[in-house]
Amino acid sequence: MDAAPEPSLYPLHRCKIVHLVRHAEGIHNIDGAQKDKRSPELFDACLSPLGWEQVENLREHVNACGLLKRIQLVIVSPLLRTMQTAAVAFGGDIQRNSISATPLMVENVKSEHAAVSSLNCPPFMAHELCRERLGINTADRRRRISEYKNLFPTIDFSLVESDDDIMWTPDVRESDEDLAARGMRFLKWLWTRKEEEIAIVTHSAFLFCTLRKFGHDCHASVKNEMCKL
Repeated sequence: MDAAPEPSLYPLHRCKIVHLVRHAEGIHNIDGAQKDKRSPELFDACLSPLGWEQVENLREHVNACGLLKRIQLVIVSPLLRTMQTAAVAFGGDIQRNSISATPLMVENVKSEHAAVSSLNCPPFMAHELCRERLGINTADRRRRISEYKNLFPTIDFSLVESDDDIMWTPDVRESDEDLAARGMRFLKWLWTRKEEEIAIVTHSAFLFCTLRKFGHDCHASVKNEMCKL
């Protein structure tokens, strides 16, 4: 009979608190949209009407529980649906009139949503390693970074090396193994950050494949919870 895993203790200064957020519903997630995953209409899919409702509810929760005051950095996949989710959930005030500061998200970004202020919120940084599974599906292909900078003026895109999307390919879909390896590279980079409490807004396949690499020495019930989506 195998021995139960021994519990481990780590000092707080050696740990980070990471809040993992999957984007709200996109137009590619709506029933029927998956019939043609190569459709140009799904290119860099934005949030659906239900998705906007979901992210507004998340914003209320983030503020009500005090999480927004603790988050020191928001890292976001550079795709439209994740940046829309991140900006509304963790951004500053919703600006329905003139904005005195550069907005985090301008108004009407593929929607009728008002602009979001960059004041009184943590810094935002885009990172390509936490993107959705690459290849074939047009929903997972990004726009030029120069376009995103106009829509999300205060997100830091300095870690994105190319203006064009050179990671996505039209004929090869990224494997579970390659996606998990990319996720591990992302987590290794994450550990180099000085921030201790971080929010990451990303995608379901990225989370599933990455988290599945962890918890092999845990109880079965814990392993199941870590990769259940």
